Amino acid sequence: MKKHEPIIYIIDDDESVRFSLDHLFRSVGFTTRSHVSTQDFLAIDRPDREACLVLDIRLQGTSGLDFQEQLNKAGIEIPIILMTGHGDIPMSVRGMKAGAIDFLTKPFRDQDMLDAVAAALKVDRKRRASHQLLVDIESRYQSLTSREQQVMALVTKGLLNKQVAGDLGISEVTVKIHRGSVMKKMGARTLPDLVRMADALKQRGIEGTSNTTV
Repeated sequence: MKKHEPIIYIIDDDESVRFSLDHLFRSVGFTTRSHVSTQDFLAIDRPDREACLVLDIRLQGTSGLDFQEQLNKAGIEIPIILMTGHGDIPMSVRGMKAGAIDFLTKPFRDQDMLDAVAAALKVDRKRRASHQLLVDIESRYQSLTSREQQVMALVTKGLLNKQVAGDLGISEVTVKIHRGSVMKKMGARTLPDLVRMADALKQRGIEGTSNTTV
């Protein structure tokens, strides 16, 4: 398996369905992992890479919908495609409200499943890119000196250089120097860019940053 190759996980207690889906996905070049139960899925080590989960609703033990909720509560982020041979409107609504990418009723067309998987992988790709961006922003923030972090916090709250200088007890020229260094280290081209970064840090629990937008 290639280092960054996506993985399609399949959970269905029907062996023929697992075999059919495994064959379908592999025929178009996907890597797959098939599981007979949710417990089997949770017991394995899952590589940190782009993935999605094709999940049957009617399973022995924990249902697919209940398992979807368990994953959400546990913070396990993986796009889910729900499938069932006994679908109804309430099931579909519940699954989609909980974040499912699609809901397919058996028997479904191969192309419908492949389209759903493509959409799910696109969602996971965007989520991972967004997460990596936040990690990068936090890394840049940690590279700032304590004084630079103070300046960033005040600037992104909307204070002028003169006000920042007064709050910190330093000269306005020094504030300008620190502000320029902050912009460079954070990779911010404009003040609104810096404010958005501060907002992202705030969401990650980094104190001393602003939740003010520009």
